[in-house]
Amino acid sequence: MWSFQVALAALVVFLAAAPARGHHSTAPYDLIHGTVVNGSVTKFDWENPHAHIYLDVTGEENAVEHWIIELESPAHLRRLGWTKDTVKSGDRITVTGGRAKNGSFNLRGVYVELRDGRKLLGLPAPDP
Repeated sequence: MWSFQVALAALVVFLAAAPARGHHSTAPYDLIHGTVVNGSVTKFDWENPHAHIYLDVTGEENAVEHWIIELESPAHLRRLGWTKDTVKSGDRITVTGGRAKNGSFNLRGVYVELRDGRKLLGLPAPDP
């Protein structure tokens, strides 16, 4: 009887924690004050838990800044109209999002504007 109670308690704890396991916070990013960067894609990682675009941006005094754009998971991005081939190395894109609060060249992408003018969401729309 005791082992059944322990197993049941473990199952309850596991199920209660299940929604938290898949959540990745946007807390490190300032999503209130938007940042816009425009540059050339050097790499696009279509992987879990988040896809990433590596972007070379010409900054002050023509110095190249190497930005990392974090997007949603590939499963979420597919629902938003993305494929693993949406962005390719060499593409020039504009990304609007929230910059890392620590000032690094990291951005949580909210919108990505492609060369053809299409704008794709990088985060799912908020619930109404």
